[in-house]
Amino acid sequence: MSRGLTIALTTIGLSIGGGVIAAFAFPDTWQTWLTEARAMIERSAGTNATSDAASDKGGDVGADPRRAAKPTAAAKPPLTRPAQPAPTAQPVSVSRAKQADFIARVLVTGSLVPRGEVLVGPEIEGLRIVKVLAEVGDQVRRGQVLATLVTAQIDAQLAQNTAGQDKARAAIAQAKSQIADAQAAARETRRSLERARPLRRKGVLSQSVFDQRQTAARQARARVAVAKDGLAVAQADLKQLAAQRRELTWRRDNTQIKAPAAGIVSRRTARVGAVASASGAPLFRIIAGGEIELEAEIDETKLARVKPGQTARVEVAGAGTFKATVRLIGTEIDPATRLGSVRLFLGRDPRLRIGSFARARIVTATARGVAVPQSSLLYGRDGGARLQLVKDGRVSTRSVELGLRDNDLVEIVRGLAVGDKVVTRAGTFLRDGDQVIPIPANPARLSEAQR
Repeated sequence: MSRGLTIALTTIGLSIGGGVIAAFAFPDTWQTWLTEARAMIERSAGTNATSDAASDKGGDVGADPRRAAKPTAAAKPPLTRPAQPAPTAQPVSVSRAKQADFIARVLVTGSLVPRGEVLVGPEIEGLRIVKVLAEVGDQVRRGQVLATLVTAQIDAQLAQNTAGQDKARAAIAQAKSQIADAQAAARETRRSLERARPLRRKGVLSQSVFDQRQTAARQARARVAVAKDGLAVAQADLKQLAAQRRELTWRRDNTQIKAPAAGIVSRRTARVGAVASASGAPLFRIIAGGEIELEAEIDETKLARVKPGQTARVEVAGAGTFKATVRLIGTEIDPATRLGSVRLFLGRDPRLRIGSFARARIVTATARGVAVPQSSLLYGRDGGARLQLVKDGRVSTRSVELGLRDNDLVEIVRGLAVGDKVVTRAGTFLRDGDQVIPIPANPARLSEAQR
């Protein structure tokens, strides 16, 4: 094989290698590369045949059979590199900007709690529970008896009080009789003293007798005062016993533990035979009105977007989805977790159980505007959002202003019009001015890719 053919084949090999590489980048030019390679091989083969024929012919004329003439070097064709193929348009997936409704949501998680919880405990200490009349889950009304305590001790105290009151009333009657006797004696001694005064002035009555009558009158007045004091003491005793009876009656009534509010019993710790104590755990817990709320935690950066009265959808594990309303927003941020709290009112529903895990999506804003897929966004070094638009088969980059986000779509507030085509999955492989073939994006495949 001649040196020219070797060089030609080497050049062809390099060209074919470049063609293989280009086949991945430019699939449409693969056939062009093969055609050029075949042409180069044919030219090189023809040139080599012509050179060998001329060399053989020159050696036969006047040649010494014992010496071979040196072949004359054939003219080598100039080596030329294949021309670079012209850039071709590549297909890209595009989406058309459209009008859409946007709903901004904030996701929160937490547990179900009662809106208002009523703790029920005994009003009196040291009495045993003899009956439990309510169970967990029971719907109770205000004033309904939930449990009863032993009353034997209080009943005995009431009987003792009754006897004490009877005694006090007898003492009052006796004191009144003593007062009457003392007052009668006092009147008699006063009249005797008055009769003795003129006799003493006439000298008929001695001084000693007159002094005795004066002393008797003073003693009679003193006995009246003592009798009145005895009456006051008896009356005070009766009042004290009456107050004690009211207390005993209150204790007797409170041996029946009643529901202070209507609702649903959520927990019961009362046990028959246990000693009731107001300082211990509540005997019953009642969900006031049966109303349930979601107590959720929320990131402090999103807390400002939540307002009372906003609606939400709450997903409760094992129970389903429920409508809720933001009722209360916490005023404190946990410094350790940087989380705040929010309460969502759910209302009454037998499927709701306090303590259940739930997640809620709170609707914080709504809008209607121009929508494109979120995958079409690019972000520059300045943090600004950009889109790659396709018009007349050319790519151009445009800065835009973003609005709300909802699922896979983003709202374009400024910089884009309805009907504009944007590259669905933007990337750095496209530059301004690149020629492309726009292919409408498949919404189903786009949604699967973005998941």
